[in-house]
Amino acid sequence: MGIQDRDYYRNEGPSAFDSLLPSGLVCRWLIAINVIAWLLQVATQSNPGQASWFTDWFILDVNKVLEGEVWRLLTFAFLHDPDLGSLHLIFNMLFLWWFGSDIEQLYGRREFLVIYLVSAVLGGIAYTGWGVLQTAVRPCLGASGAVTTMLVLCALHFPRRIIYVFLVLPMPIWLFAVLNVARDAFYWFSQRDTGVAVVVHLAGAAFGLAYYKWQGSFTGMFHGMLWWQSARSRPRLKLYRPDPHKEEPVAVSANSAPSASVDEHLEAKLDAVLEKIARWGKGSLTQQDEEVLKQAAEMYKRRRT
Repeated sequence: MGIQDRDYYRNEGPSAFDSLLPSGLVCRWLIAINVIAWLLQVATQSNPGQASWFTDWFILDVNKVLEGEVWRLLTFAFLHDPDLGSLHLIFNMLFLWWFGSDIEQLYGRREFLVIYLVSAVLGGIAYTGWGVLQTAVRPCLGASGAVTTMLVLCALHFPRRIIYVFLVLPMPIWLFAVLNVARDAFYWFSQRDTGVAVVVHLAGAAFGLAYYKWQGSFTGMFHGMLWWQSARSRPRLKLYRPDPHKEEPVAVSANSAPSASVDEHLEAKLDAVLEKIARWGKGSLTQQDEEVLKQAAEMYKRRRT
């Protein structure tokens, strides 16, 4: 049995710790934060149509971002328009739960949270860049950019899944995603003023596609950097330099000593990778980790033959 056939190798995302907690936990927390933020927006709004001090402090205002208030690149994604009632919030949160909970289950809680936050910030950067090129743009708010990332990722991973548009019309999720992105692209190129920040949606869709094609892991990169730092802090090993005038004993066996040493070194690496999968999920693996798994599979095949 090769390494790819083992049960723990087939684990797709959630870590052992994740399995002890309710599914969609981070997704629920994100929804709760959005709801609390919206309630604060409503509570601090004195007049309809006029932004409250709370909204004004966290909304994505291009001019204020350029003045150094960079936190707006993220915080705008947790606000929703109180003048639209609760519809703006409800639709975004429903979409976040429908698509985001599956992505959280697939990649694990930590990776899902990073994906969500990065997609929100990239949407804010895209809108700011677009605003610099325009004479004037209105402030932006809403989670739809990050939600679009979840939709695209879900469509790429589960293209044949059927969803019900307006709770009635059955449609494969890949088609639903394509129609949404095509609509935003049409509005973008036609320069229609729809009151919707379509550039944020398109940035979210592009990031979702890029992340899927990358097949990497943000948390894996972080853990890799931590491992590299700890490796640098370890004392250096002394190299054994044999005396050229002293004859060394030679062991004769079916498997040569160098080969056995290499196998032991590879097995040590394999143990570290498998522990990483058990703790953080397969989504945390780096390209080097994937290479270790491939080399280990080849090693076990050689042993069987």
